[in-house]
Amino acid sequence: MKRTIKFDLFPQKADCKPIRARVSYDGKRVDLRVGYSIEPEKWDSTLMRVRSGCKNKYKQSGNEINKAIVNTETIIEEIFTRFELLEKREPTFEELKQSFDEITGKKSAGPEQLNEISFYKAYSEFTENVGKKNNWTKATYKKFTSLLNHLNEFNNNLSFDNINETTLQNLVTHFLDKDMRNTTISKYIRFLRWFLRWAYNKGYFKKNLHETFRPKFKGIDGNAKEVIYLEWEELQHLYSLAIPASTLSAVRDVFCFCCFTGLRYSDVAKLRRSDVKKNHIVVITQKTVDGLVIELNKYSEAILKKYENIHFPNDLALPVISNQKMNDYLKKLGELADFTEPQRIVYFKGNERHEAVFPKHSLLTTHCGRRTFIVNGLRLGVPAEVIMKWTGHSDYHAMKPYIKIVDKLKASEMEKFNQ
Repeated sequence: MKRTIKFDLFPQKADCKPIRARVSYDGKRVDLRVGYSIEPEKWDSTLMRVRSGCKNKYKQSGNEINKAIVNTETIIEEIFTRFELLEKREPTFEELKQSFDEITGKKSAGPEQLNEISFYKAYSEFTENVGKKNNWTKATYKKFTSLLNHLNEFNNNLSFDNINETTLQNLVTHFLDKDMRNTTISKYIRFLRWFLRWAYNKGYFKKNLHETFRPKFKGIDGNAKEVIYLEWEELQHLYSLAIPASTLSAVRDVFCFCCFTGLRYSDVAKLRRSDVKKNHIVVITQKTVDGLVIELNKYSEAILKKYENIHFPNDLALPVISNQKMNDYLKKLGELADFTEPQRIVYFKGNERHEAVFPKHSLLTTHCGRRTFIVNGLRLGVPAEVIMKWTGHSDYHAMKPYIKIVDKLKASEMEKFNQ
């Protein structure tokens, strides 16, 4: 079915104009709202994206808005695909708009529903509907349940009418009183703003606090974050380490596979034999729903070959256990491998800076495999653009901590000439 999807600004007189997706097919033209606005001078009409480094008047970054544009295009394509596969036809004007509104949570509610729905009932509807739409993992549901418990503790009579900037600032104070780290508070506020944006689009919430409430927290920009990863020599040592226990050996192999491919735990846990091709693997990531092609190297290929004749449930390619259990075993593996180098962890609670030092093995988790892949890839001279193709990173922001590590290592290597 031939169609075009173009993004531009609604021709309104406002300084900050809403962004629209204009879908053209079969002589029809449908305009759909992306949900963000931008000033015309910050819009690149050729690329159909917000210009790099720009923010709108609500302090929303171009990166955030451009991600929403990509997500909008994906949703539109999914709607067309569904009609093509299931109904063997194209959607009508009304069907396309209705499907888009339902998926993005913009379907309008009746007057009686708008008046009666409570904050907590809406929150339940949000987690159920958005969770299904985005295929949330158990971990994501757990995070939103944790936020719900905190909101109940803060005020079990919350309503959309009594939520204002003062209420949200008091919620931040409540989190600080519970001795939470700034990174945790920032995460909860992001989740709450996501819910409020959804409620706003549904018509349940009349204020735009999801756009305007953006408290500043020290230590969440990643500059103070210690990235835990294995040096290349450490990775080689772990990869070749003789391990008597079969469970520990399997955990080591799965972890090393992540170190040599950049896969997240959620993706390696569902890697099937059908995803393994002659010299690469094909992965649809669970977190971002990206389609990735990751070439195999001799290490990742050897790990797959080790298990190719062993049957696992659901035709899985590797012996993956639960994330929690794997994290526990990784710390034991780190001890066996003698990863005892002290690691300094810096974090903030409010304006107070805290430091703690731990042996490296006590900080190993499944996600360290992905970090190990990125850092060592950069150190080996692989261009960041290529690594991003393998890992599915959409911009350089998430790569900055890793590039910073490599730059620091380059400086220390140069210092050897002075010695």
